Amino acid sequence: MDDKKLPVIKKHQVTLVQREKLNVDGVLNVESFDDREIVLDTEQGGLIVRGDDLHINELNLEKANLIVAGYIKVLEYTGDSLGKKGKGVLAKLFR
Repeated sequence: MDDKKLPVIKKHQVTLVQREKLNVDGVLNVESFDDREIVLDTEQGGLIVRGDDLHINELNLEKANLIVAGYIKVLEYTGDSLGKKGKGVLAKLFR
C-alpha cells in the first residue's frame, strides 16, 4: 500500500434563499464588511458578496459558518485565498 496522505477536502457550501438570506459554510475569515459589500476568505478562495442593506446575522469561525441578511446582488469568487494575496486584493477592490 502507498502511505501517501490524500489532501483533505474541506466543506464549502453557499446557500442563497430568495436573494435575502445567504448561508456560507467553509468561511476562514471576514476581511471587511459594510452594508453594501462583504469580503471573506473561504476554503475555496476569496468570496465577495455585494448587495443592499447587508447585515452579518451570525459569524462562527469555529464552525466556519456565516449568515448574511439583506438583498444580495452579486456573489463573486476571486479565485485565490485573500489571505495569500494580502492587501494586494483589497487594494485593487478599493481603487
